[in-house]
Parts: sequence; C-alpha cells; structure tokens
Amino acid sequence: MTTAALELAFRAASVALLLVLAASLLSDFRNVLAGRLGAALALGLAAHAVSYSVGVTSRVPLWHAPLIALSTGNIVVFWLFTRALFDDEFHLNWWHGWVWALVTAFSFAGCVWIAPGGHLRFSVTVVNLIVLGFIALAIGQTIASWPADLVERRRRVRVFIVCAGALYGGVNALLQISVAGYRVGSVADTINAGVLACIVAAITYAMMRVDGADLLPAAAQAAPAVVFTPQASEDAADQKLIDALMRLMADERIYRQENITIGVLAGRLKIPEYRLRRLINQQLGYRNFNVFLNNHRIEEAKAALADPAQAEVPVITVAMDAGFQSLGPFNRAFKAVTGVTPTEYRRLKADAA
Repeated sequence: MTTAALELAFRAASVALLLVLAASLLSDFRNVLAGRLGAALALGLAAHAVSYSVGVTSRVPLWHAPLIALSTGNIVVFWLFTRALFDDEFHLNWWHGWVWALVTAFSFAGCVWIAPGGHLRFSVTVVNLIVLGFIALAIGQTIASWPADLVERRRRVRVFIVCAGALYGGVNALLQISVAGYRVGSVADTINAGVLACIVAAITYAMMRVDGADLLPAAAQAAPAVVFTPQASEDAADQKLIDALMRLMADERIYRQENITIGVLAGRLKIPEYRLRRLINQQLGYRNFNVFLNNHRIEEAKAALADPAQAEVPVITVAMDAGFQSLGPFNRAFKAVTGVTPTEYRRLKADAA
C-alpha cells in the first residue's frame, strides 16, 4: 500500500468513526448540552480529518477554506464541550456563539485573504496561538473542577479525553507555527492521519465502555434534598459512614468552614477520598461536591431568610454565615435551587406569615 493510500485510509476511518460517534450522541443525548456539543465536536473533527495537512502554504484550495475554518472553530467547541461534560451546571450563553463565529471567521479570512496576501506566517501563528489558548483554558478549567467531581467513571474518562485531545491539538498547533510556509510532505501527513485515527478510535472505544448516563446525564436533575432518609443498605459500614457524614453537616455544620474540601471531610471521617466520593454520589445522589455543600448552605440560608427575627439581617450576612464567600455565587446557587432570589424568597415568606 502506498503512502497516499494509507493516508486516505486513515482519514476515511477517522471520518467514519466520527460520523458514527456524532450520530450516536445525537440519537441518545440530543436533549443534553454535553451530548449536542460532543456531536458538534465530532463533526468539526471530521472536517479536520478531511482538510488538515502538516505545513501550510499561501495557496489553500478554495474548497478547503470552509473546512479549515470549521476545524479551527472546533477548538472553541472543544472548550465548551469540556465545560459541559465536567460541570453539570454549565449553560451556554449568547457570547459563546460569537466567540466561535469570530474564531471561525478569522481562520476563513486567513485562508482566503490574509495568507495569500503575503502574511502567511502571521495568519498561521495567530490562528494556532488561539488554538493553544483555548486548549490551555480547557485544561485549566478541567483541572480546577476535578476535585469536586464525584462521578468515578467520569473522573477517569476526563483524563483520557482531555489529555489526548489537548496533546494532539497542542502538538499540531506548535508544529504548524514552526513549519508555516513549507510543505512538509506526505509521510508527515500520513503519520498525523494515523495518530488522529488511533485517538478517535480510542475515544470511541472508551465512550462505548462507559455508561453514557455517567458522562451525560439524560436530563438536568434537580439537586437532591439535603435531608437524608436512611435507606436499607447491604453494607452496614457504609450506612454508619453516611450517618456520621450527615451529623457533621447537620450538627457541626462543617460546610461553613472556608475552603472545605472533600479531602478534609474524608479526613474527619477517617476514610479515603474515593470512598467518600462514592458514598455521596451513589448513596445521596450528588454528582458534584460543591453542589452537595451548597445545598446544605442554602438550607441554612432559607431558614434564616424565613425567620422573622432575622428580617433585618442583610442578605450578604446570611450568605457569609452559611459558608458562602461572596454574594454573587450565593445568589446564583440559591436561585438555581429555589427558583427565586434570596430577597424574593424572604419577601414571599414574610407575605405568607
């Protein structure tokens, strides 16, 4: 088999797998933001598989320009996908679409006007610095949200998906900057196509092995109630740990502590972190440790706001007493749980009294 034929086979395999992955995500999770973004990411990667080449010259085939632009804009989709996949409370905003449109438009302009106009290195460098910036942003946000993730399988899969995608995208971006203006050759394109095919196959295989509900919950679910009703458990030790955990939350109000982490809480219970994550996730129904803490804080705040004796206490004081560090996150979390702002909640309770 010639190098050209092997490269074509790798590209075709990547496109086929990505189209199947996109169709599967849209079929099973079209009502879930992470599912839709995952499908968009797969389609963008398919455009990348068709159009990408190592080394860029000033002459890009006109039909390649839209595909290259979509491939570049896909880095924004990658960033948004990682946000939606690992943050159950993430929502798209209108400006996310503008960011994608601007990146895509600049890439298209680079292919059609900027590079052919004698500014090839400038165009390639700026585009790939944008790519590296969004990769860094995705990695940073993924690492920052990692400790609060309670879903064990999602914690494992995020390592592979993000690292593989970030490594491939980062290496390609640096490579494009270094060889801008040169056509490296078919061997480099074949190797790149083979690496992409292997990554896509591995991601597809990994996602097939993991229960989709672990990664992409079928619907945004309301946060579980804070009050815990003991359930029959086959493991008496787990039941005792849950009881001890709820005593820490209800009696000692440990959630009030500043910068409380799951490691600190596990230390108080004298158990490994992974076991505490499993208990909170599987027994209490939470997917995120911060949501678990905030629900307890909000329950305390609700009681304070409904108390006539505390009618003159400022909302910020109520928030700080409950363990929130500032008013903005408190207002957002409170409204997400109750559907109203703290001030509206206080007024409704006063009117009902």
